[in-house]
Amino acid sequence: MLESKIEAAVCEYAKTKGFLVYKFTSPNRAAVPDRLFITPSGTTWFCEFKATGKKPTPQQEREHTRLRGNNAAVHVVDNIEMGIQIIDNWFNHQ
Repeated sequence: MLESKIEAAVCEYAKTKGFLVYKFTSPNRAAVPDRLFITPSGTTWFCEFKATGKKPTPQQEREHTRLRGNNAAVHVVDNIEMGIQIIDNWFNHQ
């Protein structure tokens, strides 16, 4: 499945649960994750969307490692079901 279809479906689902969902870009930083999610309780995390079966680039992996090194949560999602499960997990652990 295309990355754009997965991203759209997961983001729409998150919004039904009350999450804020932002397209994340950083003008001076390449390879940042695609989206920033904010739970109804204020917890934030990043999501990198990929087409089914695709993996992050080495540059994206380095950026994910950098974020995780500062205790930021970063998820890589390549299918809708995985994205919904991640949303539900964050929603249920608020």
